[in-house]
Amino acid sequence: MDRREAMKLAGAMAVCAEFWPCGRKAEARGISASAFPDPPGRCYRAVAGAPIVTPLRDLYKVGPGPSSSHTIAPLRIAGNFRIWLDGQPDLVRSSAAIEAHLFGSLSATGRGHRTDRAIIAGLIGQKPETCDAALMDALGDATRVFPTTIAGRDFHIGASTIVWDKVDAGYPFADTVVMRLVDGQGRALAEREYYSTGGGFFQWKGQPRPISPEPVFRYSNMNEFKTVAAESGQSIDAIMLENEKALLGVGDAEVTAHLDLVLDTMIRGVDLGLTEEGVLPGPFEFHRKAKRIHDRALAAEGGDNFLGRLSSYALAVSEGNAAGRLAVTAPTLGSAGTLPAVAYLMQYDLKVSREAMRKGLLAAGLVGLICKTNASVAGADVGCQGEIGVASAMAAAMLAHAAGQPVEVTEIAAAMALEHHLGMSCDPVGGFVLIPCIERNAFGALKAYNAYLIASNEIASQHWEDLDRVVAAMLETGRALPQPFREMGTAGLGVSMVGC
Repeated sequence: MDRREAMKLAGAMAVCAEFWPCGRKAEARGISASAFPDPPGRCYRAVAGAPIVTPLRDLYKVGPGPSSSHTIAPLRIAGNFRIWLDGQPDLVRSSAAIEAHLFGSLSATGRGHRTDRAIIAGLIGQKPETCDAALMDALGDATRVFPTTIAGRDFHIGASTIVWDKVDAGYPFADTVVMRLVDGQGRALAEREYYSTGGGFFQWKGQPRPISPEPVFRYSNMNEFKTVAAESGQSIDAIMLENEKALLGVGDAEVTAHLDLVLDTMIRGVDLGLTEEGVLPGPFEFHRKAKRIHDRALAAEGGDNFLGRLSSYALAVSEGNAAGRLAVTAPTLGSAGTLPAVAYLMQYDLKVSREAMRKGLLAAGLVGLICKTNASVAGADVGCQGEIGVASAMAAAMLAHAAGQPVEVTEIAAAMALEHHLGMSCDPVGGFVLIPCIERNAFGALKAYNAYLIASNEIASQHWEDLDRVVAAMLETGRALPQPFREMGTAGLGVSMVGC
């Protein structure tokens, strides 16, 4: 592994799982090497790390599609740079323009992901949760400029603000933005190097380590969480709720309000997507199909009715996300349709109460945080297994916990859903979140439901795969994927779908 890869993975992980020579004894439910006539030569050993201190509010972010790493994070990055410039009036006074240099897959596929629009939106003061969809569409007009005032100086932000820079530039993260304040000769007066780290998260070079409040319950992986649950006698949702309140310094009402915002955004996304038809924005003709599949599913019987409806729910949100509608990072926008499909099914088909859905959402968040902390949820880091795979695992956990299943069954459901997405590359055609991204959300939702069904009928003590081991496998698989198969759109379907 080269230096850049090592730094990127180190930045993405606070806790890790390593593979050690098989002289060490395997832990937890690991199968003994002595059971095999020809052992693989390596075995798993969990490595405990710092407790997870990322709040669910940061995992579940609301913002415009189509990509959390390429749209929400760049919008937030540009907004952060704007705020920083507001505190530098002397520098701003002597400047002429602002430039945003895009590197890595942001440069390679940013046009398809509306990264340029997101940067412009952030610089003119838009916020992810409230940005206007019509304005986001207007920002795509390369002939227009958009005035804004920063630190008392007027700027005109537009297509010239964006610099589509090198794809492979040696930065520690695949998705890098260098924001610059330049003078009339184009010389940098100030700059900040930002990294989009997946799921709408970002950080910048030299950023001070934040002082995080201590969680009430300390855990770094699923096995530690189960120990905490057993010792405290608390449920998944109770533990997650107490940690969220401690990490954010808020009460029950604030946490409930955010969970409801997340659920309501998801439900509205399905409702809207089931009414819309026509062609989605992109360089090739791509027709919406959620409404048609839903209408035909309603007329079908038995399993075709159920499978069609659940698929249509995921397609509805994913199509809206591709059109730049507001969606929820769960854990990313590329996977924005999977969890909402299950949530919609729970509310309208399974008649699950809102309180139980909130509890399920907290359990889904646990799975998402464990995957993000111990591996990654970014397609640019580990491929689509980190997006659709993790989303499917979260959805399976949501179903299981909301149904009252114990923590062991909830874990099995999540592990199964993730396990059966291992090895999935991220190969968007043309860099657009269309093919295969939209349909993958539907399959992720179906796998989530199937994982929930199988896990609910499992005997937990007889089940081998635990979530931590599957997450470790996802990380190793992601490390092994060549870079063209990690969100670059230059391999796999990204090539084979393009005619000569």
